[in-house]
Amino acid sequence: MAKALGELIIDIEKCKGCELCIAACPEDVLSLSDRINQKGYQYIVTVNADCTGCENCALVCPDAIITVYRKIEKSA
Repeated sequence: MAKALGELIIDIEKCKGCELCIAACPEDVLSLSDRINQKGYQYIVTVNADCTGCENCALVCPDAIITVYRKIEKSA
């Protein structure tokens, strides 16, 4: 069976840390960073490689700062 893998690109300088994407992620891939960006907000980071590329995080982001790339890995 083919497995979907996702890669997230997060523009941390534009992230306001609203945490909507964390709540929307079914795989618990996202978390709030301990650091702050140049605007003074804690930003979102990926914490594991379990992303399936479902795009829920990108869809709920009010500032559209998350880009999702999805790849299907075929089983041998």
